[in-house]
Amino acid sequence: MEISTPDERTLTELDHVRLARLIRSPAEAGPAGHDGPIDALLDAAELVPSRAVSPDIVTMYSQVELADLATGQRQRLTVCYPADAEPARGFVSVLSPVGAALIGLRVGAVARWRTRAGEEGAAEVLALLFQPEASGDYVT
Repeated sequence: MEISTPDERTLTELDHVRLARLIRSPAEAGPAGHDGPIDALLDAAELVPSRAVSPDIVTMYSQVELADLATGQRQRLTVCYPADAEPARGFVSVLSPVGAALIGLRVGAVARWRTRAGEEGAAEVLALLFQPEASGDYVT
């Protein structure tokens, strides 16, 4: 899995801790360990307290509206942990190519990813329809 993303990403301190724990768990790491886009993101992202995160940043359990750059098609997705992923209902795992490309981006940014099958995708983050922190939920 490979993604291409802008250099600037922001994570809440809580999301950072939880994602680091998630990718280091034996269930997610697999036999060869985990070395992917989330690892790079954890190393490079700006960290902010949950109460200080800007309301235009994609955090865990944020619902975003996207526009596919190739087709213009719009869709709504919620970035979640793997156990809650239901792609058919719009819940995408943060460890999926799309989820990893979205987490930490600002509204207006373009998420770029490559699927495991090698297909490239890109979509603009048009709006944040829901962000837990903006609603006063600092622990989800």
